[in-house]
Amino acid sequence: MCPNCRAFVTITDRVCPYCDAQLGPRAVDMRASRFAASFLPRANLSSIIVLVINVAFFLAQLALNYHLTHRFDLDTRVLVMSGAEYAPFVAHGQWWRLITAGFLHGGFLHIALNSWSLFILVTEVEQFYGTARLITAYVLSTFTGFYCAAIFSPAAPAIGASAAAFGLMGVMLAMGLRDRTDPLSQAVRSHYGQWLIFGLVMSLGGGISMSAHIGGLIGGFLVGIVAGRPGLPNTPREMFWKAAAGAAVLVTLYAWAKNFWYLSALLNSRSTL
Repeated sequence: MCPNCRAFVTITDRVCPYCDAQLGPRAVDMRASRFAASFLPRANLSSIIVLVINVAFFLAQLALNYHLTHRFDLDTRVLVMSGAEYAPFVAHGQWWRLITAGFLHGGFLHIALNSWSLFILVTEVEQFYGTARLITAYVLSTFTGFYCAAIFSPAAPAIGASAAAFGLMGVMLAMGLRDRTDPLSQAVRSHYGQWLIFGLVMSLGGGISMSAHIGGLIGGFLVGIVAGRPGLPNTPREMFWKAAAGAAVLVTLYAWAKNFWYLSALLNSRSTL
């Protein structure tokens, strides 16, 4: 029915044949579109930057793997060379692996699942906590995640952005504990509590580091509890978290520089695996 002249029209009409009024989509079609859109991750600039960085490192991994093995399926030795967390190497001073490991992935499905999660998590954490706390939580939870993996799962290398993803879940859970009287905070805590349960159950699968996930969760939760949500801009508290974010970025860059120097020296001593 035309909303202007109340004449009956067909479902394919976009202009009323009787009064020439523009016809919009039906409510049922809009509901269907919103339902379909609910399955797509929401993204902002920060989540896109995180995706681009992770994909760039993944492509670099593939290129290095092919150079050394002449295959595209990722070799564990190449992952370790690329900066994966591996407890014996960390114990001998290669601390940077506790950060670089969070930007590496073991295959297309691995990076696809982590990218899907981070698209949602980065956007929502930044919305509630701001960019400075997001960056601090991302880097710290990566470090604490792989530190726990090195301690509790020393036999196997570990990689992936899921440590940071669990850290961002921890940040959102912390908001519900700090703001117990805020209905929105309670709803967020309930929502991400379900995410956490699902993620931990998935972590029981083979080849997944439960230690890295729990360690990342702890790191992010600590940032959320200590930092809280942003207050007035340019206050000493907010300047502190901006400085913390800047330090996190510098440490990450330095870690990758250390890894690049290590990898360059290694490549100069060998050609193929």
